[in-house]
Amino acid sequence: MIYLIPTPVGNLEDMTFRAVRLLKEVDLILAEDTRVSLKLLKHFEIDTPYQSFHMHNEHHKVQQVINQLKNGKTIGLISDAGTPGISDPGFLMVREALKEEIKVQCLPGPTALIPALVQSGIPCDRFIFEGFLPPKKGRQTRLQQMAEEPRTQVFYESPHKLVKTLEQLVQYFGAGRIIAVVREISKLYESTFRGTTSEGLQFFQSHPPKGEFVIVIEGKKTP
Repeated sequence: MIYLIPTPVGNLEDMTFRAVRLLKEVDLILAEDTRVSLKLLKHFEIDTPYQSFHMHNEHHKVQQVINQLKNGKTIGLISDAGTPGISDPGFLMVREALKEEIKVQCLPGPTALIPALVQSGIPCDRFIFEGFLPPKKGRQTRLQQMAEEPRTQVFYESPHKLVKTLEQLVQYFGAGRIIAVVREISKLYESTFRGTTSEGLQFFQSHPPKGEFVIVIEGKKTP
């Protein structure tokens, strides 16, 4: 059996009792970045053996892990922060495990998109999660499509791309579309900007972005 185990996106107090218990009980932990995960494991006194499993090695490592699962091992998969598979490694492993009729279970737990959406003040009854936008190829087309979407949209952005992304939101969505830009969720310097796309652009042009960001943008209003 393989467990997908969410880890805190910032504050370690967001770790669940069940997540800690399972990470102590499994035979092996697959970690996106073992250097990051080791801090978490040490904090919760977890001494389970661990290996790296990330976007650069998951394709050739999947079968090796499947073989271990077939041989009766129970494995826990974690990413650096949040829920595995949500803009992090995990999907390939789940797909292959299910093909082999291996049981897969994902624990409920932290993910950056939900708290950002809920505290944004933008309607959250119906929404779309975009992950990270295409870096270059297809980005313009994707933004044009998103600009016509009536539901609230949520996506992630890195600090060095944030201002450019806000410029593009003004260009494709218009200067008056309401957004929330949430920074460093659950961490010490968490903050949220709320306003229009043009106001957000002006703010972050004068306040150089640092940290990781979630952008929530209202859907296109129908006449």
